[in-house]
Amino acid sequence: MDLRKFARAPALWAAAALAAAGLGAAYWSGGESGGGAAYRTARLDRGAIVASVNATGTVNPVTTVLVGAEISGRLVELLADFNTPVKAGQVVARLDATQIAARLDSARADLAQARAELAIREAQVERTRADIDRARAQTADARAQLARNEALLADAERTLERQRDLQARGVAATATLDGAQAQARAQRASRESARAQIDQAAAQQAGLAADLRLTEAQVLAARAQVAGREAFVRQVEVDLERAEIRSPVDGVVVQRAVELGQTVAASLQAPTLFTIASDLTKIEIYANVDEGDVGRVRAGNDASFTVNAYPGRTFQGRVKNVRLGSQTIQNVVIYTAVVAAENPDLALLPGMTVNLRIVDERRDDVLRAPAAALRWRPQGSTAAGGAPEGGNPFQAIVERGVRDFADQIRNEVKPTADQQRQIDAILADMRAQLERVGASDLPPEQRRQRFVQLRQQAGERIAGLLTPEQRPAFDAIRRRAAQSRQQGQAGVAGRLWVVGANGEPEAVPVRLGASDGNFTEILAGAVEAGREVIVGGGPRPGASVAPSTGPFGPRMF
Repeated sequence: MDLRKFARAPALWAAAALAAAGLGAAYWSGGESGGGAAYRTARLDRGAIVASVNATGTVNPVTTVLVGAEISGRLVELLADFNTPVKAGQVVARLDATQIAARLDSARADLAQARAELAIREAQVERTRADIDRARAQTADARAQLARNEALLADAERTLERQRDLQARGVAATATLDGAQAQARAQRASRESARAQIDQAAAQQAGLAADLRLTEAQVLAARAQVAGREAFVRQVEVDLERAEIRSPVDGVVVQRAVELGQTVAASLQAPTLFTIASDLTKIEIYANVDEGDVGRVRAGNDASFTVNAYPGRTFQGRVKNVRLGSQTIQNVVIYTAVVAAENPDLALLPGMTVNLRIVDERRDDVLRAPAAALRWRPQGSTAAGGAPEGGNPFQAIVERGVRDFADQIRNEVKPTADQQRQIDAILADMRAQLERVGASDLPPEQRRQRFVQLRQQAGERIAGLLTPEQRPAFDAIRRRAAQSRQQGQAGVAGRLWVVGANGEPEAVPVRLGASDGNFTEILAGAVEAGREVIVGGGPRPGASVAPSTGPFGPRMF
């Protein structure tokens, strides 16, 4: 062992210890060194802002028809398959119709028998009517005979009276008187016989009338039976037609659920045999839109979308409607937006997953700021409710707007003293809420919606205090405010931070418009294109506190 090297070892260890001490001292004093940290900045520029809603959905045909079997039977022919183009009325499958044809023959035979029975009943009606006519003629003849007999009886009675007078005078012979009496009796008998014949003819006529009514009722029953047999024949004919499965629309077969020889049973519901999509050159996309974004999706909005099958291709569409029915998926309320699109080359297939971008608002050539510039705040600035150090930069804007609103109410509506106290309280509450929202970290679009809600709520509360005579003036004030916002003087309050002359961040109040997530439109404010704004950097909270580890491992003290 070299004792000289060992002797020099303490000196080496001492030097190493001094070096380590120097490094440690330099490391732990880094957080306490003077000088402010640098700020990262970006320039404001002019460009386009496209506010949009992202969603996912699926491709669906405009019309999808489920073709089923209305009768049971065995499939003996399949005339369409997957992707087969079909026309309306085209036969796509046939069921075994042997039994149906036999039923049809039997039904037609029963119908012929019923029609023959009807013909018999109708002939009986004609015969009965002829009998009635004959009975009427007999009745008329009997009445004529009665009239003749009555005339003869009257003549016989006059002759009898003359013979009696002559015999009483002794002129007529007894035999002549007896003959006259016999003739009178014979005529009386003939009259009674004629009367009996009339009664008999009347009774026969009444019986024939009853027979006629019975026969006519039998005719009606026979006609009803014929109608029933005809309906049954038509039903069997319809079943025979249903043995041929036809396409109800022009389209293409996208699903086939049966095989040749399979028996389908249509007992409680019609089994589906084919799914036919009509005209795939026009498709609809059912997009799932979150409830937080559904207010920004309206009919007529432009939409662009992509599918995984064509990564480099973008398709265009337009929102058709937003369905009112919702569904809850994992505690998230989802609405369905229907987007219509053209598919001339049939590239989009039913069921494809779609990534949608629905355009809510578009601004071209506007002054815009990076989103990071609106999110950044210096150390000590309050994010959500209280005022930052140095005061809330939105306070002046909010106070000026509320003050102008209050002056218009006071001068035009002329509220009473009690009304004015309540209105002042409502406006003070609205001003405080507007300041809190303006100083929050909410995205610009959400802040704008919240501002609109607060203004509407305050307006309704004030309107509830006014009399019917005061309401028109207040409504006019609200209309002017709405027109002013529509003319571009609206937007939401925001603030940008710039590096001041002393190197410290200074707040610049601005009015913000549309946002696409990366950039936000600046409607008003003391900034212009090319202005440098702070997007990050600067001293961080606790920067002067020594870290918990050093270059040689964890600190022990």
